Amino acid sequence: MIEAHSFKGRKVAVFGMGMSGLAAARSLIAGGAETMVWDDGEKGRDAAVAAGLPVRDLREIDWRALDSLVLAPGVPLTHPEPHWTVKLAEANGVEIIGDTEIFFRERRRVGANCPVIAITGTNGKSTTTALSNHLLNAAGRASVCGGNIGRAVLDLPPFVDGQHYVLELSSFQLDLTPSLDPDAGILLNITPDHIDRHGSLEGYAAVKEKLFANMTGGGTAVIGADDALCDAIAARAEARGVRTLRISSTKPVATGIYGEGSGLFELADGALQNRASLSGIGSLRGAHNAQNAAAALAATRSLGLPWATLVEGLQSFPGLAHRMQEIRRIGHVLFVNDSKATNADAAERALLSFTNIYWIAGGKPKAGGIEPLAPFFPRIKKAYLIGVAAEEFAQTIGGRVPVSMARTLDRAVAEAAADAAAQGSGEDAVVLLSPACASYDQYPNFEIRGDAFRAAVEALSAPPAKEKAA
Repeated sequence: MIEAHSFKGRKVAVFGMGMSGLAAARSLIAGGAETMVWDDGEKGRDAAVAAGLPVRDLREIDWRALDSLVLAPGVPLTHPEPHWTVKLAEANGVEIIGDTEIFFRERRRVGANCPVIAITGTNGKSTTTALSNHLLNAAGRASVCGGNIGRAVLDLPPFVDGQHYVLELSSFQLDLTPSLDPDAGILLNITPDHIDRHGSLEGYAAVKEKLFANMTGGGTAVIGADDALCDAIAARAEARGVRTLRISSTKPVATGIYGEGSGLFELADGALQNRASLSGIGSLRGAHNAQNAAAALAATRSLGLPWATLVEGLQSFPGLAHRMQEIRRIGHVLFVNDSKATNADAAERALLSFTNIYWIAGGKPKAGGIEPLAPFFPRIKKAYLIGVAAEEFAQTIGGRVPVSMARTLDRAVAEAAADAAAQGSGEDAVVLLSPACASYDQYPNFEIRGDAFRAAVEALSAPPAKEKAA
């Protein structure tokens, strides 16, 4: 645990008793802060009581005496309306921060040589975070990852010289970290997401740009060049004198790394260098993973890792659970868990990576639905629709792809497995869970949804086959 000694003697309220809120409260108490915690939900309050934390209704305190409000990242800060704690804090001049802000303040206080890579973007964050951490560890560096993936940042090991941190940061976390200053910052891409939280696509992009707000000549900005919003952010970073590397999976870049086919290339010393190949690395299948790999390589290279070591690390990357995760193969049928694809843009990346797809989709729909995926419908043999979105998705698909209203994931897996097996072994088939939806209608989160898919697939004992009509 990282103890927040920079808050010693200060009076701090922590709202939101999820993973990050509980960790923040423990860190503050260990560091000597006068801490009180609260949650709107009984479940959260019970979790705080079970952890031995000082629970107190924040409606009943004197906000003028507070120094800081530590807000859980999922609590509305500005849109659609500020949470009541935010309104009280603003009315009384209390700073509003998140657990990641405590992390960076404590890092500065300790002064240890602890390189940090911070990663954001609409899609690809988790894979890039896991890959960057893997590359550092494979090179013999002590490295851990956390934030919006795995462990809360304040539950990571304390700051000591040589310890590396790779942090996945959502837009919610960026909004609450005003003094963020990573050694390398990665912005992968920006597509419409969380508009209800940020008010507009432009507002969402402005929050993402905060990753580089405090970056000076000593830091490295690694920014995707495949969308206009990111390109503009890269130009502004360069104009401020920040070392900026662009990454792309669609086109060459003058400074940075780009993917072409299975190769990753860099223009160095006036010549084009073929730095690595993703061919045969199943955990990095698809063009989107070329961008993820390019980003991880650029960031870790900026910390001094040699190319030979990085290329070797790529080969041993095991992949990320719930993101293009190959579960098993039964005969000619491959089962892939892409439960983390909670929007159409993420699902597009999976659909681009395969042909002959038996697609399981649906859940709690997001704005825009799946109409943007229409160009990829020819890759789909049949769609198995689940959850609240089933009717909406069936209407969007129309007659362009055969549809089964499976409704539930276990039924979808059984039907898709049988259909894929029945097509014959002349061509490989893929049963792909890539929902293009949130999970909340049927599962608490995408991880549990992915685990349910894995369990259903592992329960298949033999290549299932449908009886053929006589």
